[in-house]
Amino acid sequence: MENNSSDTHASYRKSSTWAIVPAAGLGQRMGKELPKQYLTINGKTILERTLERLLSIDSITAVVVALNKDDTYFRGLSIAKNSRVMTTIGGRERCDSVLSALHSLQHKAFDGDCVLVHDAARCCILPTRIEHLITTLKDDKVGGLLGVPASDTLKQISDKNNITQTLDRTSIWQAQTPQLFPYTLLKNSLEKALCDQQVITDEASAVEYCGLQPQMVMGHYDNIKVTHPDDIAIASAIISHQNLPTG
Repeated sequence: MENNSSDTHASYRKSSTWAIVPAAGLGQRMGKELPKQYLTINGKTILERTLERLLSIDSITAVVVALNKDDTYFRGLSIAKNSRVMTTIGGRERCDSVLSALHSLQHKAFDGDCVLVHDAARCCILPTRIEHLITTLKDDKVGGLLGVPASDTLKQISDKNNITQTLDRTSIWQAQTPQLFPYTLLKNSLEKALCDQQVITDEASAVEYCGLQPQMVMGHYDNIKVTHPDDIAIASAIISHQNLPTG
C-alpha cells in the first residue's frame, strides 16, 4: 500500500494552537480618522498590545491578523515583522475575516489543531487567562470561550425605547474573547452558518447554530473591548494597573 507522507505526518504531529485576530474593521463608532485598532494607548497601538499578549503564549504557533484590503498601517508596526505573525485579507463582517484566516491556514492546520480567535480591541486580556482557556478546553471536543456573569440589571425594550420587561440575569453571561474551537469544527460551522445566511456575531454563535454547546469559561471584567472613545481611558488605567512586562 502506498504511504501518504502528509497523513503520516498529521498522525504523529503534536496538535497546534493557532490564533486569529480579525482587524479589518474601520471602528466607526470611535469617531476617529484612524481605525480603532491603530489608536494609541500608553504609547502603543491597541493592535500591538493585543498581539504582544497573544505572542507571549509559547503554545500559540502563530497569529493570523485579518486586515482590511486597504490597510496601510499594519506594515509600519514593528510587530508586523515578528516571525510568528501572518496576515490575510479580511472581509466585510467579522465572521468573513475569521473564515478568511481559517482558509489561509488550510495547508498548515490539521484536524487536531485548535484555533483561538481574539478581538483586536481587547488589548487588556491577561496572558494567564488565555492560558487558562487553552488548558481548560484542551480535551473538549466542542470548545468554548471566556465570559463573565452579567452584573447589571438587564432591560428589554420596545422599538420606542420603552421598557417592556426586566430580564432574569441569573443565567446570563457576557461573552468575551478569546474563543477557542477545533480548527475543522469552526471552519465548517462558519461556512454552514454563512451559507444559510445566519447572523453570526461571534464564533460561538456559529457553533451553536450547528447544534453544539460551547463551554463558558470564567474570564475577568477587566477584559474590556475598546469600542467607544471613553474606553480608551479605561483601557489605559487597566493596562497601567496590570503593569505587565513589555516586549
